[in-house]
Formats: sequence, C-alpha cells, structure tokens
Amino acid sequence: MNAPLFPEVSVNGEVIPAARIAAEAQMHPAPREKPGLAWRAAARALAVRALLLQEARHRGLEADPMDLGPGQRETEEEALIRALIEAETAVPDEAAVHAAWARDPSRFRSAPLWEVSHILVACDPQDAAIRDAAKLKAQALAARLAKAPDAFARIARTESDCPSRAEGGALGQLGPGDTVPEFEAALRELAEGAVTAEPVLSRHGWHLIRLDAVAEGRELPYAAARPRLVAAMEKAAWAAAGRRLVGRLAATADLHGVDLAPVAAEG
Repeated sequence: MNAPLFPEVSVNGEVIPAARIAAEAQMHPAPREKPGLAWRAAARALAVRALLLQEARHRGLEADPMDLGPGQRETEEEALIRALIEAETAVPDEAAVHAAWARDPSRFRSAPLWEVSHILVACDPQDAAIRDAAKLKAQALAARLAKAPDAFARIARTESDCPSRAEGGALGQLGPGDTVPEFEAALRELAEGAVTAEPVLSRHGWHLIRLDAVAEGRELPYAAARPRLVAAMEKAAWAAAGRRLVGRLAATADLHGVDLAPVAAEG
C-alpha cells in the first residue's frame, strides 16, 4: 500500500496537528499542482520548532520575550528558541572581528551620495493602456533631451509630474534606499552627467533620470566598520549554531511522518 500523501507527523511522541501544518503550509510557496511540497516544508519547519522547544524546556530555560518593534513582541515560544540558540552560539571575540576586517578592508565603505534630477511621467503601471501611453510621452521627452541636453531643467519645469519640477527636476542628494529600487538600480548604472537613454518604470510612472554628481563612498576605518561587521558575524554564528543544534537533536529524535535528514546534514 502506498504511504499517505500527508502522513501524521510526530516528534518524540508529540503529534503536530494536520490543521497546524496546513496553516503553516500557506507560508511555504509551491507550485499549485504540487501541494505536497508546501506540506512537507511546513511539516519540517514545525518539526524543527518542536525539537527546539522540547530541548529548551528540557534544559529548564525561561522565556523572556523581547520587543521587536512598534506593536511587535516575541511570543514565549519564540523567546525560548532564541534563548536556546543563544546558549549554543559562540560570540565572535575582538581578535576574530578584527581579522575578518583586515582580510579585505575595502569591503567596508560609507554609502555613496548622488546628486540627482529627474522628469516623471506619472501613471498607474497596472493599467496597461495608460502605462503605454505614458511611456510614449516619456520616450518623446527623451528624444528632445537627446537633441538638447541643456534643456533638462526647462523641460522638467513644464512636463514633469513630480513636485520637483519647481526646482527643474532636482531631487537633491540621495543615498542608497532613498528611492524606489527600480530608480536606484538605473541610477547606479549612470555615469556622472548622463541621462537614462530610455525611460525607467517604477510604481510612480516613467522617469528620465540625470546623475548630476556623485560622491563615492570612502573606505571605513576599523572602528567605523566594526558594528556592521559584528552584527554580520553574530548573525552567521547564530544560523550555524541553530543548524548544528537541529542536526544533533534530529539525529537522536523519534520522528514520524517527517524527514529532517537535509537539516541534520547541514552545518
């Protein structure tokens, strides 16, 4: 007889209800024609969670939920799992942090600053007809700019749909994350003084972007780079400790209806 598609799942005798797995499966994308993939991913995630909670309680750990942000706070179970993995995580010492920085100091730079102007032809990108009509207008403006690059500010004042038109399209200084991703991606490809050859689509409409000036980020000294490096190393150490712990627990656990071998093999 073939095994059931969705078998009962238990971890050391603790049954994980099918309804809970079904709810968790909504968080695991899978092709519509292969619902079993989402189910199995959800079962694995809940089995790992059960293993960690069982171990935390076995050790007698106490939950101390943390605030995660405005209106967000850890659940007691999340706090228990965090406390368990923290107990397994080796915090990088100062020598290790400095050595990681010294291997390639050029990786740690301050953010660049861009002086930017643009012309916006606003539209709803979800409306194909309006989007296409707006693109034609933007392309016509791009053709005008190609013939008369010095007319950028004048064209922006009369044609742009952005409030920056009052400043000839000038947006001032921008840094990474200050604009929508599509805008920033195009900006990073521009040489100083250049204008995008083709209109760039964002959630706001079509942009013609000019990079007026750029101040490249400078290499950071160790003291300035250290906080970011420590955070990255701690995150990596946390993930590695979690994988090792799950591997050890899965190797001796009584598991039914779920396969944690890939997790146990990691790290």
